[in-house]
Amino acid sequence: MKKALIIDDSKTVREYHKYIFEDANIECLEAENGMEGFEVIAKEGSIALFLVDINMPIMDGYSFVEKLRKQDNYRLTPVIMISTEAEKQDRKKAYTAGANCYFVKPVEPKTLIQTATILLA
Repeated sequence: MKKALIIDDSKTVREYHKYIFEDANIECLEAENGMEGFEVIAKEGSIALFLVDINMPIMDGYSFVEKLRKQDNYRLTPVIMISTEAEKQDRKKAYTAGANCYFVKPVEPKTLIQTATILLA
């Protein structure tokens, strides 16, 4: 089973995305911010997909993805960014940081599963 790391400062949002992914047979790990995300990576090892919020304390989503892309193991690992930020510049900044996809919350579960499935194929 492939592992996804859900990084969001809202426990409710993490639980919601975990529910969607586990229904699609994707094991989920959780972190409250980017810094905690790197702690999970160090502990768990191989992560196949990242689902990252933007606005979080300690380390935001942009910083997390930029730092992740500098690691050889995760240069090409799929990253889906999900945020309440809907401006064109937010989307551009996410792609510049290294995200593969950008969605504005809330995302339809079907869309999220389809996207994850394509990225994990």
